[in-house]
Amino acid sequence: MKKRVQLGFLSAALVASIALTGCAGSNNAGGNASGGSASGTQGSTGEGSGAAQNGGKILIATQSPLSGSQSAQGDSIKSGAEYALKMKKEDFKKLGFDLQLLPQDDQADPKIGVSNAEMLISNPDVLGVVGHLNTGVAIPSSVKYEEGKLVMVSPANTGVKLTEEGKKTVHRICARDDSQGPKAAMYAKNTLNVKQVFIMHDKTAYGQGLADQVKMQFEKDGVAVLGYEGITAGEKDYSAVLTQITSKNPDLIFFGGMYPEGGILIKQAREKGYKGYFMGGDGFDNSDMIKIAGEAVDGVIFTSVAGDVSQTEEGKKWGEEYKKATNKPLEAFSVYGYDAMNVLLHGVEEAIKANGGKKPTREQVLEAVHKTKDFQGQFTKVTFDEKGDNEFADVFIYKYEKDKDKSVFVGKAE
Repeated sequence: MKKRVQLGFLSAALVASIALTGCAGSNNAGGNASGGSASGTQGSTGEGSGAAQNGGKILIATQSPLSGSQSAQGDSIKSGAEYALKMKKEDFKKLGFDLQLLPQDDQADPKIGVSNAEMLISNPDVLGVVGHLNTGVAIPSSVKYEEGKLVMVSPANTGVKLTEEGKKTVHRICARDDSQGPKAAMYAKNTLNVKQVFIMHDKTAYGQGLADQVKMQFEKDGVAVLGYEGITAGEKDYSAVLTQITSKNPDLIFFGGMYPEGGILIKQAREKGYKGYFMGGDGFDNSDMIKIAGEAVDGVIFTSVAGDVSQTEEGKKWGEEYKKATNKPLEAFSVYGYDAMNVLLHGVEEAIKANGGKKPTREQVLEAVHKTKDFQGQFTKVTFDEKGDNEFADVFIYKYEKDKDKSVFVGKAE
């Protein structure tokens, strides 16, 4: 990571706002979306200057749910990315460019994500996107990015299909489900000694994709899969399916889905007397899980493609600086939003240099980002392979403990 510049107070200026409309409330991609207004298009700007005006404006967008049930995770991505961008504003100003953030609320809804993507590719000042949270939103949105040659760097999307479709614009710094799922199953078998499991998912591209990978590994390792069921995200009562599950008394219930439903399932399962393990993926990775599940969260285990930056002294210091500067809690995807933004901005800087100091084209930025090699982020190192996957991506184990206000890092999943 390049040496950080002193973070100052930056005044905000409004950029042109475009009204968007879209149908909210779809559950078919990445969880429950809330209804409400269309996503905002305000850019986070800094102090204008003659120098910054010479090269023009460079907009970097984020796409994640900023409203609705998954907004806590979505906001952590946006906040981490925004923090990184603010750190780089002065560097870009010296190069003659006005660097701004253009945050978009995709509401965890593919229709809104696509609508936002269409707006972004129509704006020539937008040179890249950090996002999404939900794979089911990222995949259809990436079709539009590809059309507009707009590079995307994801801090969180794990769905295998995302980088298997051959799109040149798609990149991610995190691990895929075909790495996370098997490692979750192997941890459950080898460390928790489970013999029989029940697997659930939320019918989304992320949740079912992860559950499928977990199921395949359990079956490969001889662990008995007692059932495999999908639930509807957004519901509040899962008594029927939990009655079926608890009657089978599995050693472990695995849920592929997000924390709003995961918290409800855990709480209701414990109320029915279930005593076994409860496990999920990185969709569980948010402190709001504790608020939803209450005391039932104690002992819940999850894998995550995001590691714990606070495990090192340097990381702890960065975390404190982040919380002080943003007034936001440090979540796992905060640092991944930060690293994804810095990977993207590094590509933009390289493209500017290659273009003789002039504003680069989207194709030039895409080429520079795709060539990223051994870039050391605050947490993860990044080298993109031909598909856009990060060769250094890892999977980690966390657990929730009673009376703790966030999950506890266990270690790297081997």
